[in-house]
Amino acid sequence: MTKSNRAQALLRKAETPAPAPAMERRRAAAAPEPESAPVDVTHLRRKSDPVRRESEPYLGYFLISEGWSMTAIAMGIAAMMLWLNQFRMPGPVVLGLLGAAVAMVAAARLFVSFERTSRRPLALRVAAMVAGVVVPMLLYGAGLAMWFASGMLSEPVLLIGAMVVVGLVMAVTLSGRLFTMVAAKLALWTPIALALGSVYTLVTLVLGGGIGLVAALRQLGIDRAGQAEQREMRHAQMRAEELLNEFEKTGQGWFWETDRKGALTYVSPNIIALLGREEGDLIGRPLTDLFVMQEQEQVGERTLLFHLNARSGFNDLALRAAKDGDEQWWAVNGRPVYDAFNNFLGFRGAGSDLTEKRRSEQHATRLAHFDSLTGLANRFQMSQTLEKILSAPKVDHRDCAVFLLDLDRFKQVNDTMGHPAGDALLKQVSQRLQRTVGEAGRVGRLGGDEFKVILPGRIARDKLATLATSIIENLSQPYSIDGARVVIGASIGIAMAPDDGVTSEAIIRNADLALYAAKDRGRGVYHFYDEELHSDAEERRQLEHDLRDALAHGGLELYYQPSVALSQQKITGFEALLRWNHPTLGRLSPAKFVEVAEDTGLITQIGEWALRTACHDLARWPEHVRAAVNVSPLQFANPALPTIITNALAAAGVDPARLELEITESVFLNDSANTDAMFTALKRIGVRLALDDFGTGYSSLGYLKKAPFDKIKIDQSFVRGATMPGSRNGAIIASIVSLADALGMETTAEGVETLDELDLVRELGCSHVQGYIFSKPLPRDEADMRLSSGGIIEARGPRSARAPRRTMLRKVMLTAQGRRYPATIRNISENGAMFEGLTDVPMGMEMLIELSDDLAVGATVRWSRYGRTGVAFAEPVAFEGSGAIIRASLFGPQDRDGEAPTYRQVG
Repeated sequence: MTKSNRAQALLRKAETPAPAPAMERRRAAAAPEPESAPVDVTHLRRKSDPVRRESEPYLGYFLISEGWSMTAIAMGIAAMMLWLNQFRMPGPVVLGLLGAAVAMVAAARLFVSFERTSRRPLALRVAAMVAGVVVPMLLYGAGLAMWFASGMLSEPVLLIGAMVVVGLVMAVTLSGRLFTMVAAKLALWTPIALALGSVYTLVTLVLGGGIGLVAALRQLGIDRAGQAEQREMRHAQMRAEELLNEFEKTGQGWFWETDRKGALTYVSPNIIALLGREEGDLIGRPLTDLFVMQEQEQVGERTLLFHLNARSGFNDLALRAAKDGDEQWWAVNGRPVYDAFNNFLGFRGAGSDLTEKRRSEQHATRLAHFDSLTGLANRFQMSQTLEKILSAPKVDHRDCAVFLLDLDRFKQVNDTMGHPAGDALLKQVSQRLQRTVGEAGRVGRLGGDEFKVILPGRIARDKLATLATSIIENLSQPYSIDGARVVIGASIGIAMAPDDGVTSEAIIRNADLALYAAKDRGRGVYHFYDEELHSDAEERRQLEHDLRDALAHGGLELYYQPSVALSQQKITGFEALLRWNHPTLGRLSPAKFVEVAEDTGLITQIGEWALRTACHDLARWPEHVRAAVNVSPLQFANPALPTIITNALAAAGVDPARLELEITESVFLNDSANTDAMFTALKRIGVRLALDDFGTGYSSLGYLKKAPFDKIKIDQSFVRGATMPGSRNGAIIASIVSLADALGMETTAEGVETLDELDLVRELGCSHVQGYIFSKPLPRDEADMRLSSGGIIEARGPRSARAPRRTMLRKVMLTAQGRRYPATIRNISENGAMFEGLTDVPMGMEMLIELSDDLAVGATVRWSRYGRTGVAFAEPVAFEGSGAIIRASLFGPQDRDGEAPTYRQVG
């Protein structure tokens, strides 16, 4: 059905009240609604559209097609192929004719524009067609005919083939334009027919051309008569369409129509635009896709589906539009449609705006149940939702899962960019969170940067893990706040009812413990509740208490790891590293207590203490020695940092150039004027700046253009494995060194532990090295001793790194030269293994180790003593995260001497 026919039907339906279904069927049978056949009116335009009316042709089509210029390519290729076949250049007259023809066809846009830019009389349009199509075809045919007549084309079949190719392309480009096509073919073939000199050819051409012209003229008359008939029909239908459009444009209402299966066949364009969708996305979709059926509208959803299934009319049904942003509510009415044989065809109906009325009714409720900033459910509403689920009458309806979310690094945004920026960030976070969770659950904001998600029903742990991963990934994507790029993260704690509790208090408490566990694991992860978390929480609380005591009573200390200049192999500085010897737990890893310090805010005090202590120790060392101190993002964001550094340097009497501040890329997460101002203030003091852990952060290389760094520290993750075959780390290190050299910066390779790694970074041009190959971090007294002996240091360590080995106790079968032996693998790496069970195994013997029924690996014996044997795999094996072997290459042992060896089994 065309839009005009639909418009007439919709207007009639809108003006008529919805009758009962039985009455509707009787009326449909008595006076069936005429359904007009679809009419192609694509070439017609409204009278009110002067631009389109100007370009409207008198005929049903324009005489010159827009793609006519493509024929020039075929003409040029055909002529080129004729020349390549003979390798003889035609005369200048032939070249001129062919070139002129190709040029005129290539310039077809001029003739097309002439015909279409204004309403031309038919005579002028035909003249344009003759000049743009007939004349170049005549010239091209004449050129080929003269070329043939000159004797250069010895085979007529080549000429005919070229003409056929050009004719085919011409037929395609002039498709639907019979008059133009006949004229073009006559113009193309006439010179050829004359050149061939055959009477039969000329007669055939004249007869065929005459028949074609007669058919073209007859079709031209049919097209013009059909166009006039269609124009009259269009004018008769236009009034209903214009009334429908005017009604829709005023915003007073809109229309819709479905087929018998409930799929949309029409919906008003203003509704499509309002929903932010494309027409193709909605047509063919169920009518219910236009609406959002939330929990509080379940009754309305069932009512709508009831009417659709019962094929009964309905009026003023309140439904919410399925659109992002502000809520839109509609009062929708509809009625079923039947044909003359009482067959159900679908529904037609209309809708009107209910938004303002709904807003006024819900405003008071929203203030009490929803967060005013983000529009999410507030703490009270989320508590009610959880209580409602946990107190359901049926026990199997009390299952649910609760996500507690905390934004990582959100406080830094508030501190550096201000609370308005933080509010804008929270709004974007809430939108992403709602889109990710979707209809699976309810999302709420508890306050600050804390969010809660309630997922009703029993959901498998793996599906919860997948959803948590999606939330973390989506919330960790960059945000744009006031023109600045901001990157944050999210940590999630998960608790399930009734497994982790049957009351709301227990579920929230356990989800909170799981959240803390997620933060302990490094943030940006999720964690399910486990009973052991209670003891972990107590341990964390005690650790925080002990850390405060250690800071207050001198329990912390600094160790110094040497930074060695490769040119002299001499200590030129130390990196200050925080250490804590706990009174009862012994020496703790910084990874265990630094995060506690960051969460509790103690990191700022600890950082200030580290600066003062390092400056005090630096004063004891020679003038050429520097000290590097790590500065956390929280310290860097503190406006008082320059004052703290200045006071520490002045109290110790140290030259500022001897102090080096190591800053990670995370300080650029909120790339703002405050960041640039801090760099300017620090360089004004005179301290050196080093970019730590380069390449592992979140920023781009753009900050190197404006951040005044003196040194780039290459993270140890690039050094590890750089000497392994196939590793790309060496190329990355070389690129970083080249970049630093171009910017006038030094480079320090961190984590160098083997001699081959040292040789590599020296060869790649690194100026300094830190790592166990020279020394572990030293207490201050040992650092003093190293410097007192001149600071010369020797590299000591293994020649190369060995692949990590995994302890294993697995029974396997070995096959060597036709015999099988049982053995037990004790440890394994990707390159080899050590097993027990055989002795006197000769060096270099090849064997097959059957790790399982369908997994085997070839190996070569490297050593054998005391009942233990070490083998190297023919090809590396791969391990999954759990440690299980997931790939091994089959390798058949070769029988070198044709005899099976004899081994003694051990044990």
